[in-house]
Amino acid sequence: MTQNLAQANELVLLVGSDDKRFFVRLVPGASFHTHHGFIKHDQIIGQPFGGTVRTHSGHPYLLLQVSLFQQIMHVKRATAIVYPKEIGYILLKINAVNGARIVEAGTGSGALALALARAVAPDGHVFTYEERSDMQSLARKNLESAGALANVTMKLRNIAEGFDESDVDATFLDVREPQDFLGQVRRALKGGGFFGAIVPTTNQVQNLLAGLLQGGWAQIEVEELLMRPYKIVPERLRPDDRMVAHTGYLIFARKVDDQGAMAPMPIDDTGAGEADDEPAE
Repeated sequence: MTQNLAQANELVLLVGSDDKRFFVRLVPGASFHTHHGFIKHDQIIGQPFGGTVRTHSGHPYLLLQVSLFQQIMHVKRATAIVYPKEIGYILLKINAVNGARIVEAGTGSGALALALARAVAPDGHVFTYEERSDMQSLARKNLESAGALANVTMKLRNIAEGFDESDVDATFLDVREPQDFLGQVRRALKGGGFFGAIVPTTNQVQNLLAGLLQGGWAQIEVEELLMRPYKIVPERLRPDDRMVAHTGYLIFARKVDDQGAMAPMPIDDTGAGEADDEPAE
């Protein structure tokens, strides 16, 4: 069992009484400075999480471990990232589990790569492709800072040239025109493997669907996730004034041979007869 104590070189979260939050990498000999005073890192190292540490002037800060959610939202970014509300669902849909080999295209700032790396650890591996060297450099720093580089291979390439890997368990595309790379994806995926993509607009969804429906894919789905937080006042429980609404459309499918791919079912707007993925009695 690992000790629930802050360790040297670990990223921790300090929360003030005013709920201001600070992410601090604990470096022996360094100090954390705020408008409430300073705390030497050596005074934090070895302290239990969930407890309180104090500045030299006595101001308290709650000491907490950094969650994966917080790490993802804390990554330095040059473009929009895949948000946690989608990431958690993506991990389940493409079966990102220990031992899985997953190809990602469109590394960006590395938020999804970080989550994938954690999900497939310790025995799996993530191969992430990016065509911009500046973005790859940023993602590498983010992954290194999170301690997630051990099972990630980063490649600088336009995926039109194809992927180096074959028989992988899943692929995920975060690129402008994913329908242009379905051939490369099929060559990389194992039979029955998982495909996923995220795009911001409906016309991109339409283009990708047109490609998927040409054959060789089954269990095609398009989904959008909306998240609505609530005010934490028991006497006046109600939705918050703001919500995390549209951040992207998710498309999923499974690779099959042409004979295994079934023609899409007619759309039933009444909802009658819907029993997708229901357990058999």
